Amino acid sequence: MAEVLVLYYSRNGGTAELARQVCRGVEAVAGATARLRTVPPVAAASEEPAQPVPASGPPYATLDDLREVHGLVLGSPTRFGNMAAPLKYFLDSTAALWLSGTLAGKPAGVFTSTQTMHGGQETTLVSMMLPLLHHGMLLVGLPYTERALNETASGGTPYGASHVGGANATATLTEAEKVLAQALGRRVATLCVQLARA
Repeated sequence: MAEVLVLYYSRNGGTAELARQVCRGVEAVAGATARLRTVPPVAAASEEPAQPVPASGPPYATLDDLREVHGLVLGSPTRFGNMAAPLKYFLDSTAALWLSGTLAGKPAGVFTSTQTMHGGQETTLVSMMLPLLHHGMLLVGLPYTERALNETASGGTPYGASHVGGANATATLTEAEKVLAQALGRRVATLCVQLARA
């Protein structure tokens, strides 16, 4: 069974909902399963999270999660066109995996959410791709053969799935955003299954 880690950070729920849709896409692929994880918020006073496990939702990710899975789909809200600090903090802790080449050759994709339509979705997606490229991961995007990419009036890019929350920062995804998040999960999972069989 090929396992895909869906790893995200979320503040208002939009990125978390995208993560759940990505998991649905992963689980739709025969021979694939999803492992949902999050990262703790960062605090200037301490390098340790305030609590060892979150009060609710998926567990915090560890480096073992990255070692054990066949692929990765990474998500973050946009922070001035960049990934959020908690996700970057976690990625900055992966130097040992980089030295050993643990992630090299594993498929990966990215997703994000913003409050506004032009809030830096594509640059945030690229910011998450950069460490994955350094790890030697195989990046998977969303081609325009995905019909929803041509039809969306909200989130969705060829770089990865996305969501526009609007002025109220709603976590409710449009139908096109759901379809594209699921498509990203399916694409990464399909490649993981194919590589596992090879």
